[in-house]
Amino acid sequence: MENQTFSEDIILLEGLKFSSQSSIPAFVLLLLIYIFAVVSNVSLVALIFTSTSLHQPMYLLFCNMSINDVFGATIVTPHILRDIFLPQSERYITYIDCVIQAFCVHLYAGTTHTVLMVMAFDRNMAICNPLRYTTIMTNKMVVRLSLGAWTAALVLVAILLGLTIRLSRCRHVILNPFCDNASLFSLSCESVLINHIYGLGYTAVLLGSSIISVSLTYLKIAAVCLRSKNKALNRKALQTCTTHLAVYIFLLLSALIIVILHRFPQLSDHRKVASVLCEVTLPAFNAVIYGLQIKEIKQRISALFFSCKMAQIKLK
Repeated sequence: MENQTFSEDIILLEGLKFSSQSSIPAFVLLLLIYIFAVVSNVSLVALIFTSTSLHQPMYLLFCNMSINDVFGATIVTPHILRDIFLPQSERYITYIDCVIQAFCVHLYAGTTHTVLMVMAFDRNMAICNPLRYTTIMTNKMVVRLSLGAWTAALVLVAILLGLTIRLSRCRHVILNPFCDNASLFSLSCESVLINHIYGLGYTAVLLGSSIISVSLTYLKIAAVCLRSKNKALNRKALQTCTTHLAVYIFLLLSALIIVILHRFPQLSDHRKVASVLCEVTLPAFNAVIYGLQIKEIKQRISALFFSCKMAQIKLK
């Protein structure tokens, strides 16, 4: 009875395959990217909240992205770093922990899309309705939009995982380096038709709504910029929109690469590496894009480095 309970509650993660020569470089690389992603995103959030000049809707909404990036990287990376030095036969995770990890992975992905949609709405209001922007994008509106982005993703993912945990399990091996919904319902021998239907619907709603909203936003912005002869307005629009669009395109390309690799079972190892890199590098990429491309944040970072350097000179 004890052995049966153990086998039902413990899941084996196949994970990434590393040779003895590549395990240490892979560990160091992932660790450095993870530390950079966490430190840079936390620093940006702290900088925005402590700088009165940055208390603007665009930056406050971006804090949602940074917090979500830290959350997404932390839920996956430490577990993968631990498994790098473990034999594949010893990479265990409890079923409850696997469900929690899958929930957090999908919540991170869903919130990324909903937050980017909210940020697209903010850019649309700022450029297409500049005279009404301050009256519409108040602090209360920023809070409502932020809560709406997180709540929408939370509800959709809760239903997604709720349909999966109702299933019984007859398998105990997951072929991915971390848990997700598809890996969890693949453990069942029951019919998973409902899971597939809702999963496809969830993906279609999330991706479809984000692609449509972002596309319409930038079409409207492009039309306004073409009609306007104000070079300063066009320059500001290009600066802020390029940053947002770069993050969104990188997100879509990452998802597209993983979906394509799913179609080729012989490339399963490449898919695993790609999924891990997307979970780790996307948060770091977002921090770099917003930290270096947004003029106000770049100026604040430069000022902080300059003040630290002056302090070191005085100490010498």
